[in-house]
Amino acid sequence: MSHGYTFEGWMGHDKESAKGKLVWQQFEPKPWEETDVDIQVTHCGVCATDLHTLRSGHGATPYPICVGHEIVGKVVRAGKNIKPGIKVGDRVGVGAMAMSCQQSSCEECSSNNEQYCTKSVITYGATYPNGGKSQGGYAKYHRCAAQCTFKIPEGLSSEEAAPIMCGGITMYGPLRNNGCGPGMKVGIVGVGGLGHYGILFAKALGADRVVGISRKNDKRADVLKMGADEYIATSDDKNWARTNARTLDLIVCTVNDPRLPLNDYLKLLRVKGTFIMVGAPEDKLPQLSAGALIGKAIKLGGSMIGSPAEIEEMLKLAVDKKVKASVQTRPMKDANQAIIDMEAGKARFRYTLVNEHDSKL
Repeated sequence: MSHGYTFEGWMGHDKESAKGKLVWQQFEPKPWEETDVDIQVTHCGVCATDLHTLRSGHGATPYPICVGHEIVGKVVRAGKNIKPGIKVGDRVGVGAMAMSCQQSSCEECSSNNEQYCTKSVITYGATYPNGGKSQGGYAKYHRCAAQCTFKIPEGLSSEEAAPIMCGGITMYGPLRNNGCGPGMKVGIVGVGGLGHYGILFAKALGADRVVGISRKNDKRADVLKMGADEYIATSDDKNWARTNARTLDLIVCTVNDPRLPLNDYLKLLRVKGTFIMVGAPEDKLPQLSAGALIGKAIKLGGSMIGSPAEIEEMLKLAVDKKVKASVQTRPMKDANQAIIDMEAGKARFRYTLVNEHDSKL
């Protein structure tokens, strides 16, 4: 049955696509179910995971693929059995998860940890239970299960809302779940597209002291302007780990480089401090000294995006606290150049692709 629109987008056909060789073409969305929505995409953020996926950095990618899991747009078709509150005409967002099993017997889904459900479907490059393949938001339209769509509140622009659906929740989740708030001293390692959300949300959650940690000094002014209390440039101070030892309660690390100085980062933590990894290097992490953990009773963990409940919370907090991310818009037609520039580290600090004719919907 035709609904007056076709699914077209930027498709990657092999590893070379990560070098700006995406091809605009029609693609087949997942088969329609009455639990689905079709979204006319107006905005889609560019995430580092898009690049990892296009080059098969985290495993074999099921090409051809349309990436993009920071989607904002207008609902143009809504199934009969979708969750309450979502209807045709709504401005909604979709993040990195497209659905979970939602079974009462599922420990993860029944405890607000849907992102860890073993039957969850990611927004692109995965297979739905009905056999359809998930395709992302570098496109005109996106189809997904409605359970993982969220109304974008007034007060949050679409270009800001798009990257918050993955980049924002990836940082909000571990901050919230590890006690970030008054009395807490927090460090954010890597203050790029992910890390700058860490600075913003740590301050919004009321942390007493927020420290941005990066290799070079070139982001210092930007990070302090975002609200960070201090900035550590690790390549400019050979004694940075000793100078700042035992000063932080929580560190969230966004770094994707497997050469990260992990043992030095752990020196920054106080007794019973927590180190959470959200970055996903394509290679192994460095060797870790057991003494670094035992000597201060440090907790070492990881985190992946956030639950639907946490996304709703985050969106409200972003509006209430006027969280203002650093987002640069790029035309959807320039997606290839955008991923080249993203890989080169030119983004300050997130790119959002805009379907120019649809952006005012």
